Amino acid sequence: MRRVCVFCGSSSGDDPRYAEAAHSVGRMLARRGIGLVFGGGSVGLMARVADGAL
Repeated sequence: MRRVCVFCGSSSGDDPRYAEAAHSVGRMLARRGIGLVFGGGSVGLMARVADGAL
């Protein structure tokens, strides 16, 4: 697998565990050399996944 597309909200929600999990997913993808395809949002859970991948 070379890329994964991620769909998630522009809100981080009320539970910080979701933001932590999103960041962890991004980190895991980056460590494995898997590219991230996402909507380019700079807020919410989408941003947390992207931050983790960078």
